[in-house]
Amino acid sequence: MDEILIVGLGSIGRRHLANLRALGWTHIRAVRTRGSSPHDVEPTGLPVDLDLSTALSRRPLAVIVSNPSALHLQVALAAARAGAHLLIEKPLSDDLPGVAELESLVADHGLSALVGFQFRYNPGLRQIRAWIRGGAIGPVVSAQVHWGEYLPDIHPWEDYRAGYAARPELGGGVLLTLSHPFDYLRWLLGEFAHVTAIESRRDALGLAVDTCVDVSVRFVNGASAHIHLNFVERPPNHQLTVVGADGTVTWNDADSAAHRYCVDARRWETVAAPAGFERNWMFRDEMRHFLACLRGDEQPLCTIADGRAALEAAVSARRAISGTRIPAHSS
Repeated sequence: MDEILIVGLGSIGRRHLANLRALGWTHIRAVRTRGSSPHDVEPTGLPVDLDLSTALSRRPLAVIVSNPSALHLQVALAAARAGAHLLIEKPLSDDLPGVAELESLVADHGLSALVGFQFRYNPGLRQIRAWIRGGAIGPVVSAQVHWGEYLPDIHPWEDYRAGYAARPELGGGVLLTLSHPFDYLRWLLGEFAHVTAIESRRDALGLAVDTCVDVSVRFVNGASAHIHLNFVERPPNHQLTVVGADGTVTWNDADSAAHRYCVDARRWETVAAPAGFERNWMFRDEMRHFLACLRGDEQPLCTIADGRAALEAAVSARRAISGTRIPAHSS
């Protein structure tokens, strides 16, 4: 059967639904186990089940896992056992138990499984990756990521204290909610060797999750990185700098342009994002890629192993701010 099942119809589930429809996919079903918020309007023409096992008994071709982070694995494991291909929203989970079993199921059943780190489809970051891999800035010495967003503004239609990002039992906290840098830094610069972190608790949000964390990373190749994540910053600010022995590259999510300092010419080169680029392009390209994986035309760009590595880094940082430091995965 060529049905795609979406589990979770929050903002990201609805985005995936819209992109599937825009790409011409018509056989779509959804599972909702939580009530709608007062501002929700049920998508038209979408069959909805209230029970995952019932939906999986129809043997869908693929399952999109877009429910709260702490519930990702139980859905993904059930879907994999049913033989469904997977698109799992980031992060893969809120902790590591169960991830190895999912990897085994995906391998044993020959499934395609894509983890939804959509910044891999950002044109500016792809340009930076090409520069780094082409040796344009020489060996990388260090990187800095700064990402701050004011949590009440991320989903302004709901009480931020009720959303998954604010609730530990749903996998909330800034380390998991804004976990993209753990993936794209590894994609750009290589495997992590060690991760540690410190936390500020001086914000006024009053939450039981991490809200402002500084993470330090050392890579297997010897480079280092600093990642600052916070839920309090206004206006939003998400930028990257990578320093190499022979130059520097920068990127800012505000315009997705890539900049490279050319040492010999002593000037900056800029590669702008394509005309009309906006945030949903990344999600649309991700979905286009996922459909190509389902057809067997492409292989997942962000695998379960990639998702595990990013999750291990986030968990390492979380344990460090709790007083327990562990090394990140480095194989």
